[in-house]
Amino acid sequence: MNAPTAGLHTGYDLVILDLDGVVYLVDHPIPSAVDAITHLHRAGQRLAYATNNASRRAAEVATLLRGMGVEALESEVLTSAQASATLLAERLPAGSPVLVVGADALRAEIRDVGLRPVASATERPAAVVQGYGPQVGWTELAEAALAIRAGAMWVATNTDRTLPTPRGPVPGNGAMVAALRTALDREPDLVVGKPEPTLFETAAARVGARRPIVVGDRLDTDIAGARRSGMDSLVVLTGVSGARDLVTAPPERRPTHLATDLSGLFEKDEAVRVPQLPDGAGGAEAGGWRVTRQGVGVELTGTGEPLAALRLLCAVIWAGDMGESPAGNLAGASPAAADVLRRFGLGG
Repeated sequence: MNAPTAGLHTGYDLVILDLDGVVYLVDHPIPSAVDAITHLHRAGQRLAYATNNASRRAAEVATLLRGMGVEALESEVLTSAQASATLLAERLPAGSPVLVVGADALRAEIRDVGLRPVASATERPAAVVQGYGPQVGWTELAEAALAIRAGAMWVATNTDRTLPTPRGPVPGNGAMVAALRTALDREPDLVVGKPEPTLFETAAARVGARRPIVVGDRLDTDIAGARRSGMDSLVVLTGVSGARDLVTAPPERRPTHLATDLSGLFEKDEAVRVPQLPDGAGGAEAGGWRVTRQGVGVELTGTGEPLAALRLLCAVIWAGDMGESPAGNLAGASPAAADVLRRFGLGG
C-alpha cells in the first residue's frame, strides 16, 4: 500500500478505530488494515481503539493487535468492559457484590475497580453487568434475571445484536440482552458501549483531541455513537453494515464519509465524503455518475468508480428522506450502473 502524505486523516487530530469488522474479524486481520495503521503511525497520527467487545481486557487487545503486526499500546485501547466497571465503581460502595454475566475479562475489570464479582443471585448483588462471553448460557441468564427482579441495577456493556466473523454475523451481546429483556419485560438501566458516546468521549479526552474522527463498520453502533458525540465518521464495508443499510439509514446513523476499508483514510476528504445535498434535491452528479429521483424510485446512470456511485445514491436518497422504499426501487440506466447495483445487492 502506497499511502499518500496527505489524505482524509490529516484533517483530524485523532483517529478512533473500532476493532471487530474494521481491523480484524475475530482473530484474523482484515486485508490492508495492518498496512493502513502502520502508515498512520509513520505519519504521526494519534490513534485510539474503541471496542464494544467485553471479552478481552485492554492489555489483551493490545497484545492481539501486536501479534497481527499492528503497533498498539494498552493505553490506546478502550473497551466497554473497562467503561462499565468504572461506571459501577462510581455508583456503588467499594466491595459491593456485582453479578457478572460474561467473560473472565469483565470479571477482572470489576475486581480491579474494587468491586466483588459474584455468580449467583443468592449473594444479593447490587448490580448485574452483562457483556459478551462465548460461554454465556441459560444458567448465567437465569441468575441475572433473578438478581434484577430482586432489585439489582442492570448494566449492559453494549447491545450489539451480532458479531462479525469470517463465516458471517453471529449473535452478539445484544442478542443475550434481548433474552433478558423478554424475560423481564424491561430495558437495562444503563447501556455503556456504543452507540452511547462514553467510549469516544473518553478516547478524545485522554489525549486532548479537539477534532477526532470515528472509523467503524456498524451504522447502529459506531456511526450512531459518533453522531451522538458530535464527531465525523467514516464507515467501511469490511464488517456488518452494507450498501442496503447505507441507502436506507435514518439520519442518526448516516456517516460523513464512506470507503471500502481503512485505505480510505488516505484518500482526499472530498473523494470519500458523502455529498451533502439540500433537502428535497431531485438528483446530483459526481465522479461520472448521475442519480435522479423518479417518483418513489431512484435512477443511476453513467460510469465510474463503484463506491462513488454508492455515495451519490446515499446523498440523493437521504436528501429526499425516502425511507426504505428506494432499496427495492433502484434502476440502472446504463450497463455500468446496472452492474454497480448488482455488485452492491441493490435494486429489485
